[in-house]
Amino acid sequence: VEYSGDEIEKLVVKLAKEGFEPAKIGLVLRDQYGIPLVKSASGKTITQILSENNLLKKIPYDLFNLLKKAVLLHTHIEKNKKDAHAIHGVELLESKIRRLVKYYVREGKLPESWRYDANAAKLIVEKGE
Repeated sequence: VEYSGDEIEKLVVKLAKEGFEPAKIGLVLRDQYGIPLVKSASGKTITQILSENNLLKKIPYDLFNLLKKAVLLHTHIEKNKKDAHAIHGVELLESKIRRLVKYYVREGKLPESWRYDANAAKLIVEKGE
């Protein structure tokens, strides 16, 4: 790797300020800069670098993406009430969300009182937190 740890951290911060999520930052660094793994090159993960620079969002990215998907499925079901496959898909997706919330509450990344609610998820996605 041609870049030092400090240069990699600056690249991560720059990409995060441009609006990239951590997974996308890793892809950009791999494809455009030739950095295969940020952790092995700089000693820190992308999320560690972002948290040090206060660039992490309140809700983890993977959970936020699942919430976006749930909101889209709920709007689809409102229009197509008899779509049984979509209804089952929402049930599976909400189960996955609840499991992930339990994990993040246990790890301390979400407050103890955080619960999944479809209406609250819609507001969170609209805000873009």
